[in-house]
Parts: sequence; C-alpha cells; structure tokens
Amino acid sequence: MGSTKSGDHNPRSCRPFLKWAGGKAQLLDELQRRLPKKMERYIEPFVGGGALLFSLQPQKALIIDINAELINAYKIVKHDVESLIKSLRRHVYEEDYYYSLRNADRSKGFNRWTSVRKASRLIYLNKTCFNGLYRVNSKGLFNVPFGRYTNPTIVDAENLRNCSRILKRVQIRQGSFEIIEPQIRSGDFVYFDPPYVPLNSTSYFTAYDRHGFDLKMQEALFELCCRLDKKGIPFMLSNSYSSFVKSRYKKFRVELVEATRAVNSKSDARGKINELIIRNY
Repeated sequence: MGSTKSGDHNPRSCRPFLKWAGGKAQLLDELQRRLPKKMERYIEPFVGGGALLFSLQPQKALIIDINAELINAYKIVKHDVESLIKSLRRHVYEEDYYYSLRNADRSKGFNRWTSVRKASRLIYLNKTCFNGLYRVNSKGLFNVPFGRYTNPTIVDAENLRNCSRILKRVQIRQGSFEIIEPQIRSGDFVYFDPPYVPLNSTSYFTAYDRHGFDLKMQEALFELCCRLDKKGIPFMLSNSYSSFVKSRYKKFRVELVEATRAVNSKSDARGKINELIIRNY
C-alpha cells in the first residue's frame, strides 16, 4: 500500500479555498493522528471545504459532494485556475454589487454562464457573505445576506494555484455519498463528514443543497459504513455528540473530541462543542 502523503519532495502549504459549514480546519490534528498508517486512495464523499484533503495532499483521491456549484468550483480550480483568478480579480466589495451577483441565479440567463464565471461567483459570495455561510432555499437559490468586513480577501492566487496542483491528482464527482460503493476497492480509505445529526434547531445546517440531509439519509450512511466494514474497508466518520449517532455506531470505535464551530445562524451558538470521531480500525 502506498503512503498517504503527497509524492512531492517539498509539499506546499495549502488550505481550503472556500469557508464551509462544518469545516474541519480546527480538528485537523485530531483527524490526522487517527488516520491509517497507509492507504492507496483517499475518498471523501462529503468534501465540503476539503480541509483534510488539502492538508493530507494524497497521491490519489476521489472527492464527491451533492452540491453541484461546489463541485463545479473544484473542477475549475483543478482545470482552469488562471481563468478563475482573472475573473475573481474583477469583483468589487460593494453591497449593491454583492446582491446583483447573489441574485443572478434567479434569472434564466444564469444557466448560460460559463463554468468559470459560476465558480468565480461562488467564491466571491463565500468570501463576502454573512459569516461565510453557504445556504440555499427550497428552490436551490443562494439566500445569504451581505457580510460586513473590513477588507475581505476575495482572491488568494497563491493558495488557489496550490489547491489546483493538489487537485490534479484527484478525481472529482458530483452526487450522493452512495455513489462511492461500487467504486470501493482494497487499499481505499474513506472519510465521511456528513451534515451532522442536529443537537438543536439552530445547529441543523443541511441547506448546502436544496435536497437537505435527514435522518433517513443518516440511516443510509450508517448502513453503508456497516457494509464497508464487512468488506474490510477502513473508514473514519465525524458526526455530532448525539444519542442517535452514539447508539447507531456503538459497535465501532467511538471517540469524543472538542471542536470549534464558527458557522452558525446565531453568534451565541458558535464556539466549543463536543463531537464524535468514529472508526472501524
């Protein structure tokens, strides 16, 4: 089995190019020390911001997300990062401009936008919206208000190029986490970071996609983990410190960790919170 790390002799520092609810930047140390010693391929079916992916810099990887706009951005960073950087540099940090760009997905012409332009819009909105929160309504339309910052960094060209370099080794697909099962093979390692089972009404952020992620989907994820375990495929999963998760996954290795949450609809709900890391190895 191959090493988990990049084949580069001098791997460059890289961080997610998007801020994403549930992002794992604050938990990287906890996650990395629990990784298997070796893997041939890293798989992440709920990639989100990709904090662990960009930190790990694997030689081979498969990332998946249900969010089509997010996956489009990953593909553009991988294949056409210079055009993306050029587009991002045209944006301005103004409230009227923000809302005109945010509301572009309400028009019929939005479907004719190029993939680069759509990726540029997503990154701009992510860097300038309230609290960096990605949220859509039932029609799939972005509905987060303008965020008030002193001087937001809309384009970080160096980091985008570093992300592009890493993504050259990554297969990128859009769809449900369930599409990974037929592709799993010996030597794979899977990290699941799904929308969390809610602890309360304010913590339930599953509006990254208009389809949401309910308890039925959580059950389907648990059943997939059981099937992977029977096949001898190592997996690690993050989820909330909830009775549902604790009872479902009790036959696996369940560990409590303290996380920092920066994305929530209410400022007093941010901060330290307990969550679980679950493994079958």
